[in-house]
Amino acid sequence: MVADAPAPSLGGDNWADAYIAAAPRGDLFADAAPDMAGHWRAMLDRLSVQAQGDPATLADHVARQAIDLGMAFRLTGDDQERAWPLGPVPLLIGADEWTHIERGLTQRAELLEQVIANIYGTGSLVSDGNLPPGVITGSPHYWRVMTGTPPPRGHHLHFYAADIGRGPNGEWRVLADRVRTPVGMGYALENRLALSRATGDLLGALNSRRLAPFFAQLRRGLAADCERSDPRIGLLTPGRFNQSYAEQAHLARYLGLLLVEGDDLIVTDGQLFVRTIQGLKRIDGLWRWMDSRFIDPLAFDRESRIGVPDLFDACANGGLVVGNWPGAGVIESRAFAAFLPQLSKAVLGADLILPNIATWWCGQGKERDHVLGRLDSLLIGSAFDRDVAGLPDARFTAGSALDTTRRAALIDAMTRRPMDYVGQEVVKLSTTPAIVDGRLTPLPFTLRLFVARDEAGAWRVMPGAFARLAGHGDIRAALMGQGDMSADMCVVDGQAVPPDTLIGGTPAIRRIGGMLPAKAADNLYWLGRYIERAEMTLRIVRAIVGGSIEADLGPSLGSPTMARLVDQLVLWGAAPGGGGAIGPLCADALGNARMTGSVRSLMGRIGNIGEGLRDRLASDFWRLVRLPLPRFDGAVTDTLLDASSRMIERISALSGLAAENMGRTEGWRFHDMGRRMERAINGCRLVTLFGSDWASADDLTVLLDLQDSQISYRTRYLTGPALAPVRDLVALEPHNPRAITYQAHRLADHVAALPVLRGDGMPEEPRRLADALVARLAPLTGDMLTIGDIADVESRLLTLSDAIGQRYFLQLRKAEKPDGADLLS
Repeated sequence: MVADAPAPSLGGDNWADAYIAAAPRGDLFADAAPDMAGHWRAMLDRLSVQAQGDPATLADHVARQAIDLGMAFRLTGDDQERAWPLGPVPLLIGADEWTHIERGLTQRAELLEQVIANIYGTGSLVSDGNLPPGVITGSPHYWRVMTGTPPPRGHHLHFYAADIGRGPNGEWRVLADRVRTPVGMGYALENRLALSRATGDLLGALNSRRLAPFFAQLRRGLAADCERSDPRIGLLTPGRFNQSYAEQAHLARYLGLLLVEGDDLIVTDGQLFVRTIQGLKRIDGLWRWMDSRFIDPLAFDRESRIGVPDLFDACANGGLVVGNWPGAGVIESRAFAAFLPQLSKAVLGADLILPNIATWWCGQGKERDHVLGRLDSLLIGSAFDRDVAGLPDARFTAGSALDTTRRAALIDAMTRRPMDYVGQEVVKLSTTPAIVDGRLTPLPFTLRLFVARDEAGAWRVMPGAFARLAGHGDIRAALMGQGDMSADMCVVDGQAVPPDTLIGGTPAIRRIGGMLPAKAADNLYWLGRYIERAEMTLRIVRAIVGGSIEADLGPSLGSPTMARLVDQLVLWGAAPGGGGAIGPLCADALGNARMTGSVRSLMGRIGNIGEGLRDRLASDFWRLVRLPLPRFDGAVTDTLLDASSRMIERISALSGLAAENMGRTEGWRFHDMGRRMERAINGCRLVTLFGSDWASADDLTVLLDLQDSQISYRTRYLTGPALAPVRDLVALEPHNPRAITYQAHRLADHVAALPVLRGDGMPEEPRRLADALVARLAPLTGDMLTIGDIADVESRLLTLSDAIGQRYFLQLRKAEKPDGADLLS
């Protein structure tokens, strides 16, 4: 489909009248029936009042809500996430028009379910001549291994999505059918949340149907096919670098599903398990967000590194529900669309309620000749989403846009391998109001609509959509293209819509934190360690540029204490070695991305790890992590001191979020263990550097500064820093939250509270090592403590960290049991 040229954009106070006066033919608002036009006017009037007549103000307000919700996406090839482009003007569709769309979608979902079952079952559609074999076997999403492997309750599809477009004459047509992954479903939900926050009760005043019941039905539909009455369901993600990872994490959190990657899962005895800190726990259902080819390297694509070996065996065993069933994507090819009208008659005995765009598969002689004869009036595309001659990017090309050379090359390629090509009619898209560059502008749009099974197996349509507004000529991308915009779509009822939530009925009360996969525990642990490491690096920089050393002369590398501070930054990889001026060295430690231990690099790692924990971290965390780092000019001025102090405040805010907002679950324990472990190890190294037997007054002062213990020391002792009292305070004081002993006690408390695998009552290795560490420190006082004791404690901490990783993070690949262990449940 292509778009009519947008009309001139409008601004001003009377948004509705000005827009209608210049909107193109077929615009969703300008051509609306009187009752719907009234809803459009009421909405635009409310938005205009809220924005005080300035469309840009409204757009900025909605954009801030999207950022606060953590909405983001990636384009192919992006290293960093992009802010989600959400338009503030929703699309409105009336209840009568929606009923027609709803009927068409449920019919289409049922048709595709029966066609997929036939392809992997009896194959009668091929043998009876309703479907050419090449349309099936030519698809990269057809997997012969799934033939004869029926899903539980016979449901190949648990969800279905359709991209639809509206022509200027008001007719809706299906542009594409999607059953591999429901990309856009989570964004549709997030769009609604952001718009609701930004516009108050606007959607309620419009009687907009709510989305929560649909998601509750989707979850119950997955659960109903599982064997157990209280099943454990995971959302299988390709990982944080996937284009739509943010929406996957949001959906997992919203629906209460485990967000898992392939490494989190293991198949044993034909059943699927997730690796958790409590051992292996059975998974009853998977909502997969990766292509079939990647889910099992043994049965599908051996090059896959993100799948689960033997997952096919779990499917074939009959005890695992997978939505959608592997191989369902065979119906997504463009060639398949050419046969859906006749398949609907053959399978359902009825015409399609929502027609396709007219499509011709060139693998048939008559159809090929038709396409070649009308080349100038059709779009030419790859039949099976592969790169083919004449169409290097596997996308559609308008025949009329080809020059003589490219036209001849395409015709030659289509003559040699006609089965690789399809032709489709060119259909114009109607437009809808959008705010672009601060002005109300008509933009062409498509809708992605979603259908899911409920607990009875019936199809339910989400009363909303992921609306995509084109910022360029091609609107066929799977999610978003450069310059595109998204919008909410609301179904407007004639009467008030009762409030609803995701929860149906009163759930059983629980006081447990839920399942913690081993990988999530690993990430939380290292998130804590990197946050603490960044804070200590900042404290050292602040001590260098703003501490009390040689205060009358200013900082100097000539001081032995200063030299040790600098050496520590170099040892940690925060600054380059070789000497040099203090200013540039500290600027490197703060902002040089090439230094692996710099604050900038550490904050990058914190953000990367946090992305893998998106389903477990609050949006406030993202706001703090995404704040731009201060600029560092390399001069020893208040700029560096202020920058390091402000960054310490940001780190403290992250610590405050964990301390006050995280539930005291196993996830919080691993995060806090990471911080305590890093703080204890750093404490040992700082005592060794600045609390040695030959420590100077400057050394001891810096040690108190770095351990944030100056005030505590001064309230206890009337003299200046002395070795034994300083050692006791920063290493052995059980009530000092910066002391090594304090960290050891907290580590022991956390380890003691974690689940155990042994059934014989004997302590596991982390518990034994943590208790021994506390016992090692217990009899010591500052005047007894030696650097040898500190070295032994540091060694014990490193051993304990390794034991925690071995026990909780590196789960067994198979179900071999250590002595006394019970892994499977």
